[in-house]
Amino acid sequence: MRILTVRHISTYRYSKPVGLGEHWMMFRPRASHDLRLISTTLDITPAPKEEIWLHDVFDNSVAVASFKGKTRELRFESTVTLEHFETPRPEYRLAPEAKTFPFEYDHDDRPNLELGLLRRYPSQRVDDWAKSFVSQNGKPQGTMALLRAIVLGTRKQLVYSRRVERGTQTPEETLMRGSGTCRDFALLMIEAVRSLGIAARFVSGYIFVPENVFSNTVGGGATHAWLQVYLPGAGWIDFDPTNNIIGNRNLIRVAVAWDPANALPLWGTFIGSAASFLGLEVTVNVADETPPKED
Repeated sequence: MRILTVRHISTYRYSKPVGLGEHWMMFRPRASHDLRLISTTLDITPAPKEEIWLHDVFDNSVAVASFKGKTRELRFESTVTLEHFETPRPEYRLAPEAKTFPFEYDHDDRPNLELGLLRRYPSQRVDDWAKSFVSQNGKPQGTMALLRAIVLGTRKQLVYSRRVERGTQTPEETLMRGSGTCRDFALLMIEAVRSLGIAARFVSGYIFVPENVFSNTVGGGATHAWLQVYLPGAGWIDFDPTNNIIGNRNLIRVAVAWDPANALPLWGTFIGSAASFLGLEVTVNVADETPPKED
């Protein structure tokens, strides 16, 4: 168990005062058996005239703020302290029928997974890329072995590059360019496994990057994205193709959705000239607050 504190600051700046429309925030991590919230604060400047909380259709916690007056700067600061429980080398107990690929979902599960199987960016290039990881010798292939190969293949074949602009490349664009962000890699793998008949969903959150050990982990200092795959017997399993992570090691889930567009950390509108928008600055710091062990 590790105690982590996440400080997430997003600041919009404008060249002249603008009015503000509603802003929706997904900053609050999803409490679960492997994540317990200790404390949360959300400070917004200027102070909103109203702030409400709700659960969206995926049961994500969403804050909605509305404003009055005008401003040249809008700042959101979320601070969350949590207990994070992880399994360094997880061994998942898959149902017998799901241990080898291909497999079929149970008729009771399939209706709930239909949207996790639906292709949103159909592409022959993506289909062929996914099939390249499937055993061609006719012998049974372990489902987890297949998924590990796709995760590792993404890390080896594609180059990570941070992109400040919003939006996600299509999976085909990511393959053609040979590079992308964490959200691009997540969407690529989602579409790849869906093409193979495996349900998947997008995850937005944070990643903890340890400072005291050598690490090739990327994605720190900003929000992070990965995916979950549903496997009978094990449930939703985290896969981070950007960092070759399987399981929740260093991953802090905030929001899940079938598509990245439904799991944006922050979105809203302003009233004024588009030219007055100077930009959005985002900083994320995840600090280890775990007390040292006593001798």
